[in-house]
Amino acid sequence: MLSNQLWSLIKSEARQISEQEPLLHSFIEQCILTHQSLLDATSFVLAQKLADNVMPQTEIFPLFKSFYQTNPEMLEVVAFDIRAVFERDPAIDSYLTVLLHLKGFQAIQVHRLAHQLWQQDRRDLALFIQSRCSQVFAVDIHPACRIGKGVMFDHATGIVVGETAVIEDNVSILQSVTLGGTGNESGDRHPKVRHGVMIGAGAKVLGNIEIGCNSKIGAGSVVLKDVAPHTTVVGVPAKQVGVPRCPEPCRSMQQNVFDDSNAESVD
Repeated sequence: MLSNQLWSLIKSEARQISEQEPLLHSFIEQCILTHQSLLDATSFVLAQKLADNVMPQTEIFPLFKSFYQTNPEMLEVVAFDIRAVFERDPAIDSYLTVLLHLKGFQAIQVHRLAHQLWQQDRRDLALFIQSRCSQVFAVDIHPACRIGKGVMFDHATGIVVGETAVIEDNVSILQSVTLGGTGNESGDRHPKVRHGVMIGAGAKVLGNIEIGCNSKIGAGSVVLKDVAPHTTVVGVPAKQVGVPRCPEPCRSMQQNVFDDSNAESVD
């Protein structure tokens, strides 16, 4: 299982850092080395992040632990998300860094708990978790929205995801992106982002529209209409300017849309 493989690597990385950097020894011990599994370590790290003077870590930790224990497949999703960040972000050189420090990854994992609470009709608690996520990470994800695995929120600050939005597997979204509605209408009103998509920094994707699989949205774009699969769009309003040079833009993270202007479709 991927989660077991990553846990072994994370522990090894943690031991090395604990030896190399004495000031981080206690931090690494508490977050990683005292735990017996990725389940416990992830639950501890996320609970520590969300805790405040009113809601202590000791109250939040059991929520996460129970969530992973009753949904063991979600621990594999955690592992997929860690690996996605490690493979796509050139600034990351360890799996441990993703788990301990990257707020985009952490915000997504917090959302997964809030989403289950929402589905269980524990909506007040789900909204509390959402609120803390927004305060701590500056990422606002409605508990009802659906997010797949292998998703990366890069930098993450200012990302907003609306109630009826869908983000499928293997999607990369950069900072200040909004997946929002177009007004105060109710019902299904937010974007559906299909697999393989990359959405550049500051893009606003608005309305119940479909962002086709393996497409790319350039930074700063305003997208108000469907985006066809494996196309590149940019501008205000966004228009097609070409096709991505790779099968899955989410993996290459190539953000220069001018490189796509004369590209031929990649199967």
